Amino acid sequence: MKKFLIAVGFIFMFGGVVYAEEPDVAATGAILTEAGTGRVLWGKNEHEPLAMASTTKIMTAILALESGRQDEIVTVSKRAAVAPKVKMHLSAGEKVRLGDLMLALMLESSNDAAVAIAEHLSGSVEEFCAEMTAKAREIGALNTVFETPNGLDAGDHHSTAYDLAQITRYALNVPGFIELTNTPHTFFHSDRRSYSFHNRNRLLQEFEGANGVKTGFTNKAGHCFVGAAKRDDMQLISVVLASGWGAQGKARKWVDTKRVLNFGFDNFEFVTVVHGETMAGTTAVSRSRTPTMDFIFEETVKIPLGAHEKDSVYVEVYVPETLPAPIAAGEIIGCARVFIGTDFYAEIPIAATADAARHDFKTSVEKILNEWLGLVTNDVANVVLPEF
Repeated sequence: MKKFLIAVGFIFMFGGVVYAEEPDVAATGAILTEAGTGRVLWGKNEHEPLAMASTTKIMTAILALESGRQDEIVTVSKRAAVAPKVKMHLSAGEKVRLGDLMLALMLESSNDAAVAIAEHLSGSVEEFCAEMTAKAREIGALNTVFETPNGLDAGDHHSTAYDLAQITRYALNVPGFIELTNTPHTFFHSDRRSYSFHNRNRLLQEFEGANGVKTGFTNKAGHCFVGAAKRDDMQLISVVLASGWGAQGKARKWVDTKRVLNFGFDNFEFVTVVHGETMAGTTAVSRSRTPTMDFIFEETVKIPLGAHEKDSVYVEVYVPETLPAPIAAGEIIGCARVFIGTDFYAEIPIAATADAARHDFKTSVEKILNEWLGLVTNDVANVVLPEF
């Protein structure tokens, strides 16, 4: 196997690399990720297990949306009706459309709505929470356990900033999720009364490009927020857990979130480090009249990079030193690996650019014999000589 090293160099203004100052946040755990690539751009104790309060409801909404049962009518149980505040004050036996409960869940964080949704979809809160935890594992949030569908403190209920970013990254691609979390206000009826809700996510009005997601607070978790914002082609996700308690903590979670998101938009941009369908190199070809073969990158790789990272990106190309014919155009013959410093980022396929027919003594004799036999009869199968 032959390895080529391709350095991806960049020229900086002012003669040097600029290192951005990291965001100053009060949160115990925090993270900034780019949603499209999943790349972590910054973190603070991002893998530390912490209570996450009503940011839990992001997963509740995911399961409800993916159920496809939004038009079903939910009959509220006594357990749902007695859920503590924040609540929409459902009453036992009340009938409400599931999709309307989801609006109450995400706009005003109604705890009774979360219990009603869980019981309707899975038969019990406990079974629903087991499904939430299983879904987290599927997404890649491996350090998350759901004990409640609403985020109230119970048992081993916890997550991490990293896991919540993974869950939110998934959620943003669930049809209807962004529309749900961005609904400014709603009005609907149950069989007993009318409800009116307004979205409590201040980020939607206070930050350019904001498009989510969920606030939360419990005595154990403190003030938490999972935020999202998109500008041009960059979709960022921020998570701040335990930004503080009381009025100061309530205000600080917004400050923390804006600082994290501003750090991302101010200091990172997408850089194309590999262009698909462009030359990656040349290698030798054996048993063919074609002595060499060009090969290309099959895919484009764009990475959100900070200025301090751009000169550390390089690409390693792995192809055989000699390729035996036959080779077909488009055939995958190797791979390219992209690194940011010492960190592996992605692997993409390398493809041949043209056909290279096999041409050696054996194939030449077979061709001559088959052409001669073809003149004699059309009933004789092609001759294939044994290897020698």
